[in-house]
Amino acid sequence: MEFKLKYKDIDETWELPESYTINDLLDDLELSGQSLVCKQNGELVIEETEIQPDDEIHLIQIIYGG
Repeated sequence: MEFKLKYKDIDETWELPESYTINDLLDDLELSGQSLVCKQNGELVIEETEIQPDDEIHLIQIIYGG
């Protein structure tokens, strides 16, 4: 089973481990959820959300400024 990941220049299909969450993905990518917005199939989700087969996960970097 697989899911699609989009983040910056990454547009890849990943193998889906059992019981894999957004938080697991962020850990694997060494990213912090505090600086990202996570979408699953176009809907905003929290880090505890489990990724399902054929999902499209889009990680969006939050930009701070003033």
